[in-house]
Amino acid sequence: VTVKAFELHGGEPYMTPIDSKAYQSAAKSIEATFGKKPVPVRGGGSIPICSILERELGIKIVFMGFGLDSDNLHSPNEKFDLVNFYKGIETIPYFHKYFSE
Repeated sequence: VTVKAFELHGGEPYMTPIDSKAYQSAAKSIEATFGKKPVPVRGGGSIPICSILERELGIKIVFMGFGLDSDNLHSPNEKFDLVNFYKGIETIPYFHKYFSE
């Protein structure tokens, strides 16, 4: 068996420091809406522009995911519960409030 692998695209991974104001504001916002503290995970963050924005503009980016592992992201039977969708919408104004303080 011969296997060939090709790089189709690339981008540097991005990680938001959990001690940053952006992360702390996001965590506080999620807790205010969902009633539980978020657990930081190293997943996702592979959007190539994020590292470029930090490097070129000096800005930090925070990813706020509102899905669950059971949503089967990017699979044929992917789903996203409407409850989490609406809770995510409720979370964003809290983020703006806490980040502006």
